[in-house]
Amino acid sequence: MTSLSISRTFSRLREKGKVALIPFITAGDPDLSTTSRALKVLDSCGSDIIELGIPYSDPLADGPVIQAAATRALSKGTNFDAVISMLEEVVPQLSCPIALFTYYNPILKRGVEKFMSVIRNVGIHGLVVPDVPLEETELLRNEAVKHGIELVLLTTPTTPMERMKAIVEASEGFVYLVSSVGVTGARESVSSRVQSLLQEVKKATSKPVAVGFGISNPEHVKQVAGWGADGVIVGSAIVKILGDAKSPEDGLRELETFARSLKAAVP
Repeated sequence: MTSLSISRTFSRLREKGKVALIPFITAGDPDLSTTSRALKVLDSCGSDIIELGIPYSDPLADGPVIQAAATRALSKGTNFDAVISMLEEVVPQLSCPIALFTYYNPILKRGVEKFMSVIRNVGIHGLVVPDVPLEETELLRNEAVKHGIELVLLTTPTTPMERMKAIVEASEGFVYLVSSVGVTGARESVSSRVQSLLQEVKKATSKPVAVGFGISNPEHVKQVAGWGADGVIVGSAIVKILGDAKSPEDGLRELETFARSLKAAVP
């Protein structure tokens, strides 16, 4: 199966008046073979794009759930090359595109050009790098474009208006709107500030806008979609299911039930 690019996926959904469901999982938690199966489960449950986190030892943007998942994955020996080998096998079996979520350091360590060519060769379509400031994205953006990778940039509730405009201008695939100040993590409710933020971002761009950080149940998904988001990203709540499960089998079963409930909530 060959999946569409991320921006093409969004324009297809937009034509149908649909909102993208974008689940996030951490590679290697509890192990890479479970990750491979989880990607297939998420794909078969109707995910439109999947975000896959590369575990990193100093994950500044991540809250306790995803940090713990990354720590477990690293302690199992999960590294970039192992994740790439796993993806080589599983990506051809998926119908939705994958965006890698990784910190900047592992990219720099490999060399930006080499990194882009490696992820492109295994069929990755998008890249999210939460800790790279806009000023330093030029090299990343140029190499991403060269390799047909869409570099997704993040804007937050505290991003000043002018800077937000520059970020959405430079972002490819979609604009990642962080719904709350602080790190990732499931929250009780989604801040109503998101609604006005979404409107501000939408005024500045015609690109799709996906909201993430803190969206953890079908009600949140419905609410954020109702506010006009083009995509809804669910991370910690999914990572927690796989991390807390008694066995990988249990985790995958619960993952399937949860992913279906999220999909049913997406208009």
